[in-house]
Amino acid sequence: MTNTETGVRAIAAYAQQALAPKQVEPGSIYLVATADGRVDTINLTGPEHTGQLQRKAGTTTVRDAQSFLTYWDKHHDDASEVYADSDRLTVTAVLDAHQADGARWAQHRLHLALRETAAWKQWLHNDGQLLDQETFAEFLEDHLPELLEPSAAEMLEIAQSFQAAQKVDFQSATRLTSGQRQFQYVETTTAKAGQKGQLSVPEVFTIGLVPFEGSEGYRLTARLRHRIGQNGLRLGYKLERPDEIRKTAFADVVKAIGEQIDTPVMNGTAA
Repeated sequence: MTNTETGVRAIAAYAQQALAPKQVEPGSIYLVATADGRVDTINLTGPEHTGQLQRKAGTTTVRDAQSFLTYWDKHHDDASEVYADSDRLTVTAVLDAHQADGARWAQHRLHLALRETAAWKQWLHNDGQLLDQETFAEFLEDHLPELLEPSAAEMLEIAQSFQAAQKVDFQSATRLTSGQRQFQYVETTTAKAGQKGQLSVPEVFTIGLVPFEGSEGYRLTARLRHRIGQNGLRLGYKLERPDEIRKTAFADVVKAIGEQIDTPVMNGTAA
């Protein structure tokens, strides 16, 4: 064997030795030098080898308190934290929060994002708006289940009266001692032209709404609004303090969660 061959074999042996894995932690982690000069770390306990995640991570979003409690019961521990944000109307749990004697990842989270019901959004959409007779009557008919006082049957009768009084000229409105608003009109149809009539509508009515999916229902007061102008009679309503009802509903959701868990619910936002 020549000196050249001996040298080549020696270089190859050193190269193979350099590429051999170096164990840095017994039974689990190795450093491996690659042919292109890099050093890779191989963790035999990683999920790519074991099929198991090393820790829980990610954010799960739920829509009601019961779903929040179900997930919480399955995943929380003694160090888990809960935050309620009254501005954003959200409740967030940090399930792997830092412990008193050490840090954790704080990356496994549960997020309650309340969603407003369709009925709540529809009543809020028309709040303060003046609608023509037909549109206002149709709105009442579509929302009879939410009408509490006067009853749905009474409000349906009122809606049908406005639908029937399409070809009339409304002239004035008077507040009655009974708490109703009475509208005087004159018929404009050929058969009844000149005949006078009147319609009475409650100035205040009570509705029942569920602000959030899965939450309780609340009573709201609506006050009648009207305007008689060139375009005829326009009607609407103004809800009393709907924002306060929304905040109350959120506070009740937080209370319902707090009563079912041993962890205090903090006012704020998780970092």
